[in-house]
Amino acid sequence: MENKVEKREQWTRKREYILAAAGNVVGLGNVWRFPYLCYKNGGGAGYSYIVIQLYSRVYTIILAWALLYLIYCFRDPLPWATCNNPWNTDRCVDLSSLNSTQTHRGNQSVNWTSGNLTKSSVSEFWERGVLSMSGGIEELGGVQWEVLLCLLAVWVVCYFCIWKGVRSTGKVVYFTAVFPYVMLAILLVRGLTFPGAWQGVVYYLYPDPSRLVDLQVWMEACAQVLFSYGVATGTHITMSSYNKVTNNCYRDSVWLCVLNCCTSLVSGFVVFSCLGFMAEKQGIPIEKVVTSGSGLAFIAFPQAVAMMPLPQLWAACFFIMLILLGLDSVFAGLETLTSSMIDMFPGQMRRPWRREILLVVFSSFIFLLQITLTTQGGVYQFELIDYYGANGICLLFVSLVQCVAVGWAFGAERICDALEDMTGQRPGVFYTVCWRYVTPLICTVFFIGFFLNFQPLKTSDGSVYPNWANNLGWAIAFSSLVTIPICAVSKFYFTEGSFRQRLLVLWHPVSDPVGPKTKEERSLNETEMKSLSAPFPDML
Repeated sequence: MENKVEKREQWTRKREYILAAAGNVVGLGNVWRFPYLCYKNGGGAGYSYIVIQLYSRVYTIILAWALLYLIYCFRDPLPWATCNNPWNTDRCVDLSSLNSTQTHRGNQSVNWTSGNLTKSSVSEFWERGVLSMSGGIEELGGVQWEVLLCLLAVWVVCYFCIWKGVRSTGKVVYFTAVFPYVMLAILLVRGLTFPGAWQGVVYYLYPDPSRLVDLQVWMEACAQVLFSYGVATGTHITMSSYNKVTNNCYRDSVWLCVLNCCTSLVSGFVVFSCLGFMAEKQGIPIEKVVTSGSGLAFIAFPQAVAMMPLPQLWAACFFIMLILLGLDSVFAGLETLTSSMIDMFPGQMRRPWRREILLVVFSSFIFLLQITLTTQGGVYQFELIDYYGANGICLLFVSLVQCVAVGWAFGAERICDALEDMTGQRPGVFYTVCWRYVTPLICTVFFIGFFLNFQPLKTSDGSVYPNWANNLGWAIAFSSLVTIPICAVSKFYFTEGSFRQRLLVLWHPVSDPVGPKTKEERSLNETEMKSLSAPFPDML
């Protein structure tokens, strides 16, 4: 029976891990989430990972929207570039045919102050053509079958890309992680050449002083950093676990952080150059061009490609890029879910076809749950889960627990010793201070601030979600938080020994899950456990 248990996988090549990790940290958080937050503001951890990852799979619906846009790319003209479609209203404006010097521009400048806003054709295509948005979260509406079929296609592709583990994922990321950068560079050059692009760039880079004193802005910035880097979701831990022990994780982390920041910065330039162009064409202030929200990327980018030569070609390239960016994140998330379950039950799960079956169960279960996101009220559900379930308070709390575990329970110096043994390079004092003091303090302040400065979720047009929806959001948030204290209490209760011994095991469990096999190892662990009594001299 033991011979049938498969060994744990490893990356075939180091560059496959780098590309997979880069695809995870550089994804929808950079191109989709970071720009709309800038626009909005004016400028038991194993089990927690599973819960957060389940909520994070809600972002798969973004890939379904992108796939639907991709299908529409093969129409001439592009459906979002004109106002001659069934979903358009009399307020629709075709920006590609407008001349910024037209005489009616002055009238439009007056209209935005009176509330009679014009709406670009790309905005109406997103809100009325793709989503067919209902009046609110309480109005579920019918299923958008086109979106549902696209969602099914996305899950099928995701399954067959990772069903063999890192052996298949490592090959896929050669394309999925590299192509988006080529497309992003092209869009950047084109976006900066738009008339009015400078207006958008200035809005992007110049901070609003009144917003800088708002605690909510800083909390959203902190949450965005954690979201974008994939912190507290278990994805980095999972992917890194397939590396060799001597892998230089110190160097990898630094370069991935730099890559993530640069990509977000460049994405912001692309989006806001397009928004500046749209503002000039409509003759309205840039903050009135579109409503800030999850659909910002589906408005600014399509408008940019609609103004390029061969718009169908560039539109197709852009949405392929968006899909590939999202697929990398989905790969990492599903890998984390399946690997967590397999590592918790290796004897039963590391057998032929067990992984494939588990992945089918996970994918099917999440797909069925996401069917409601394809309804007319689905975008409101998406924003609810995005606000509460896989963001903000959840990531802050798990990050805080991780820092305490690394900096205090396991020990910052022991981490440095381990990293020195693995990489031959010892982290500086700066990292030790961050692990033990700076990062836990920041996470604690913002975690408390989230409750003190809580703001109910609002729709893109400023309407507050009903009380029952916000209460449901809190239930979603706490469902991932309570797993840690529940696991801690369970571990303490079921561990044999005195109160002090139980607390020591809870505070610093033996790192080897299999247990010591030799007399020397047992002696070493006993000595180590005795040394751990130092933080608790008064506990008997």
